Amino acid sequence: MMNYAVQADGLTVARGPRTVLRHLRFTVPRGQITGLLGPSGCGKSTLMRSIVGTQAKVTGTLNVLGHPAGHPTLRSRIGYVTQAPSVYDDLTVRQNLEYFAAILAPGRPAADRRHEADRVLADVDLTSHADALAGNLSGGQRGRVSLAVALLGTPELLVLDEPTVGLDPVLRRDLWTLFHDIAATRGATLLVSSHVMDEAERCHRLLLMREGEILADDTPDALRTRTGTDTVEAAFLRLVDEAAAAHRTQQTTRAQETTR
Repeated sequence: MMNYAVQADGLTVARGPRTVLRHLRFTVPRGQITGLLGPSGCGKSTLMRSIVGTQAKVTGTLNVLGHPAGHPTLRSRIGYVTQAPSVYDDLTVRQNLEYFAAILAPGRPAADRRHEADRVLADVDLTSHADALAGNLSGGQRGRVSLAVALLGTPELLVLDEPTVGLDPVLRRDLWTLFHDIAATRGATLLVSSHVMDEAERCHRLLLMREGEILADDTPDALRTRTGTDTVEAAFLRLVDEAAAAHRTQQTTRAQETTR
């Protein structure tokens, strides 16, 4: 169990009459970047909320860093970035960071909070915008402030919900370089969601999702080999077709059994 940051078995989430996640079973290895990929609406954000402990009506087994998801001791060990920027628009970028640093470590000297803010500002390439009001930043810049907040302290697990949406190719490349540096030098685990399949090639391991289910839990190389394809996108499409064919076969079998 200690080799995994996240372990799920039978994970199910329902919203009213609709089942959003169906009996998921997967692992997220420690110290690696796991990509959570799939089309919009497939359940990626719901799964991430379940892992960080903010999703209601979760059943099954879901352990995070050795504890049940949502356990109080996990609050300072997980960094979480939602799709919507989580910053105060009437504060400057630095004020946002120092405020959240104070919440993360109450009683920490102001000088230490400033030093921590400088560090994460450099990580996300926003040093030149430190004194700008968050509300005056572009959407992509505000998203990077949220990422900087998640990097405060030394989180063991970073859960990033589509952190590169709206970013230009150069900044997207630089963020992925940062993600790999965090995993390699700090030993942190990253779970990064995206619906852009070319980002799958940047991950150590992949969880491919569709319609609330896990289609695959493997490395990019293994997925390409397994499906006989050249790209992860082609592998994903092959798996979708296989799943659709299996579903049609099951429906046909049930129909035949009903008429007997």
